Amino acid sequence: MYMSPLIILGQDLGEISFGTDSTLEVITWNIEWFPKNGMLTVDSVGKIIESLDADLIGIQEIDDTIACRQMIDDLPGYELFMDNEWFGGLAYVYKTSAIDVQSIYKIYDTSPYWNVFPRSPLVIEFSFEGNDVIVINNHFKCCGDGLLDMDDSGDEENRRFEASQLLKTYIDEYHPLAKVLVIGDLNDLLIDDNEHNVFQMFLNDPSNYSFADYDIASGTSENWSFYGWPSHLDHILVTNELFDDLSSSGSEVVTLKIDEFMSDGWYDYDYYISDHRPVGIKLAMTNTSSNTETIELPATHIFPNPSMGNVFVDLSSIHEQVTLQLMDLTGNIIQEKTISQPQIAALDFIETPGVYVLSISNGYTYFSHKLLIQ
Repeated sequence: MYMSPLIILGQDLGEISFGTDSTLEVITWNIEWFPKNGMLTVDSVGKIIESLDADLIGIQEIDDTIACRQMIDDLPGYELFMDNEWFGGLAYVYKTSAIDVQSIYKIYDTSPYWNVFPRSPLVIEFSFEGNDVIVINNHFKCCGDGLLDMDDSGDEENRRFEASQLLKTYIDEYHPLAKVLVIGDLNDLLIDDNEHNVFQMFLNDPSNYSFADYDIASGTSENWSFYGWPSHLDHILVTNELFDDLSSSGSEVVTLKIDEFMSDGWYDYDYYISDHRPVGIKLAMTNTSSNTETIELPATHIFPNPSMGNVFVDLSSIHEQVTLQLMDLTGNIIQEKTISQPQIAALDFIETPGVYVLSISNGYTYFSHKLLIQ
């Protein structure tokens, strides 16, 4: 006679809770070569996902993709996207009633980046209650001696440092004003000293980036994700566009101690589920939808781009007053002009090389484009 995993293990997984109807929940979970212990694992993980009631779960280390697909197919209201090309690939499980997925794709997935990214980062772009959100799921190289050797490309810490730097470059260049979360088993500590901290480039840029789980990482080991070691290796990084949401009442970041809902605690969880606890973020997000239409300004309307500092904007087709703003990647306004008639407008000479965002608004239509100054 078949008996459910809750009966076999004396589990109380049905009492786990995390998601709410009013918040966006994103979880990162290294599920350790799923399924770790056959169908008992499959049934238990399915029950855990259902009980967590999260909007999006970024998963690492799926071994049996068929079993994973069947597990999610048996959960009404959830969809699964897996990267099947890599052993132990990445995946997303998401609630179809809560988020509207725009696209899912990999980055840094060509051979020059395979040393740095053993598993190519998996990006999902979606809309949640009027908010456009981007999540980047990762599983960095493991192991090492805790010492960052910048002269050795095979050094595990070096590989994680380079992966972090590439992710920052990608966000800075392609999503400078977006609500972005970087999640995953990043396999290193946030609290290492500066010399050997593989995340130092993010920590050095607190106006644009914050590790939402930093308090967990710097706190007691009872709340760490890799509890059996113990250490805290699973992280959630957010960009400054999410700072206000994260500080709102109702938002939180926690390590989800599923082991406490199992009869033999950590022993059962580690044996049947995973050696990593999930880490989740709950965001009470402000609805940013409005009557403003956002349109990408054709690149041919900004010239030259790239530029050595002299930039012109073709506004000859816009027959009304518009506001033109040039911003850096932190959102600071560098230049602002009001144009009241069709013309080819010249920006003031831009002295500092870098990536900028040029926006043009007439109050109800908003154009934007990236601008590179060399």
